[in-house]
Amino acid sequence: MSRDPNPDRERPLDGDINPQEMVPSRKNAVLVDGVVLNGPTIDVKAGEKFVEEACRLIMEEVVLKATDINEKVCEWQPPEQLKQLLDLELRDTGEPHNRLLELCQDVIRYSVKTNHPRFFNQLYAGLDYYSLVARFMTEALNPSVYTYEVSPVFLLVEEAVLKKMIEFIGWKEGDGIFNPGGSVSNMYAMNLARYKYCPDIKEKGLSGLPRLILFTSAEGAAPFLVCATSGTTVLGAFDPLNEIADICERHGLWLHVDASWGGSALMSRKHRKLLHGIHRADSVAWNPHKMLMAGIQCCAFLVKDKSDLLKKCYSAKASYLFQQDKFYDVSYDTGDKSIQCSRRPDAFKFWMTWKALGTLGLEERVNRALALSRYLVEEIKKREGFKLLLEPEYANICFWYIPPSLREMEEGPEFWAKLHLVAPAIKERMMKKGSLMLGYQPHRGKVNFFRQVVISPQVSREDMDFLLDEIDLLGRDM
Repeated sequence: MSRDPNPDRERPLDGDINPQEMVPSRKNAVLVDGVVLNGPTIDVKAGEKFVEEACRLIMEEVVLKATDINEKVCEWQPPEQLKQLLDLELRDTGEPHNRLLELCQDVIRYSVKTNHPRFFNQLYAGLDYYSLVARFMTEALNPSVYTYEVSPVFLLVEEAVLKKMIEFIGWKEGDGIFNPGGSVSNMYAMNLARYKYCPDIKEKGLSGLPRLILFTSAEGAAPFLVCATSGTTVLGAFDPLNEIADICERHGLWLHVDASWGGSALMSRKHRKLLHGIHRADSVAWNPHKMLMAGIQCCAFLVKDKSDLLKKCYSAKASYLFQQDKFYDVSYDTGDKSIQCSRRPDAFKFWMTWKALGTLGLEERVNRALALSRYLVEEIKKREGFKLLLEPEYANICFWYIPPSLREMEEGPEFWAKLHLVAPAIKERMMKKGSLMLGYQPHRGKVNFFRQVVISPQVSREDMDFLLDEIDLLGRDM
C-alpha cells in the first residue's frame, strides 16, 4: 500500500462530459496496486445529466412518435451498409456523452418501430405506456427476483399477478413463476411432468429411468405428457381442450396447454370460450407481452399443483441464497423453484398495466383486436386479388395477394409456384419503403401467404384499409 505522491492534483475537466472514470481529488489518497481507493471515481453529476438527456431523446424520438403514421415503420439498410452507418467499434478509451447521445439517436433511427400502428410483423406490437414506465423503473432499480430480502416488492407483485392469472384459468389454487419465454414455460412443463412421473430423477438421472415419450407408444416406453396448444403461432388455431383432457385423465397423463399466444382471450367474456376446458390442464404457459402488450418479455408458467411440486422439481437449495434460518418467512424466497438464479421482475410490467386499465380495460383490448380482425377478414373477402387461407379463430388473418397477372390462371402447379414468389417480393418492397411490416410464410404444403396479426389498440380501421391498399399498390405490377 502506498500514498499518492501528489494528493492535491486536480482532475482533468472537459467541456464535453466524458463517461470515463476519473481519479478523485483527495488529500492523503490511498493507493493499492496503483489504484486510488478513495472515492467515488465516477462523475455522478455527469452521469445524471446523461440519463436526463437520453430520457428526453427517448421521449421525443420514440414515445411521442409511436402513434404517428407519417413516420416510417423501419429505415431499412442492408447489414453491411448498416455496419458502416453505426459506430460499432469498441475502443480502449471511453467516448464523450454527446457522441453517446448521437449513437442513441442512430440506434432509434435504424431500429424497427414495433410501436408503430402499422407494425404487424410479429405476435407483439404497440406501446403500452404503463408497462413502459414499469420497465423504466425496473431497469433503474436493477432487481433480481429470487429472495424476499433483495426483491420484496417485486416478489409480492409476482405473487399477486400469478394468483389473478390462476383465477382466470379457472383453478381454485395453484403455483407459478414468470420466466424468459413461452419456450421456457413449455420446458418447465415437460420437466415438471417428468418429475411427477419419476420423483427420483434428480438422484438417479435419465439412465435410471425407462425411456420416456410424450405420447403413447407400443415399444415399451412410458408416456407422461400431452401438450395442447391454444393459439398457434401461424394460424391462431385452438386445440379442443376438453376432449384432450378426457384422454389425459383416462391414462393419467399430465396435460400442459401452451397458451402463450391465445391465453389472453381468457380476459374476454366474449372470447374465452376459445379455451374452454383449460381449467382441466395441469399447467399452462401464458405470455401477457403478446396480446396484452405487457412488454417483452412477460411470460408466466402456471401450475394447478399446490404441493410445492415446482420447487421440489427445480430446487437446488443454494445455501448462499436460500438459508432456512432467516428472520422472515422464507416461503417468499421463490427463486428456488426457478431454473434461473438471476431473474427479472417481469410480472411488474403486467401488474402496472393491469392496475392502470383494470380487468375491463384488458378485456376491451382483446375485444377490439378481434373485432378489427373480423373487419379485415370481411374486407379481404370483398377485394379482388385477395384470398383467405381459412376463416380465422383468433387474431391471425392468413391470406394470399394474387397479382393481376395470375388472376386468370388456373390454380395448378405453375400458378402456385408463381404465387409462392409474390409475398417475399412485396415484403421486400414494403421494408425498403418503410410503409408497414407484415409477416409471411409457407405452412403445411401451402405456398407463401401473409399473416396479419392485430394487437395494438392504436391500430384503427383506417390502418386495416391501408394495409390492403398498400399490398395492392406494391404488388399490382407483378
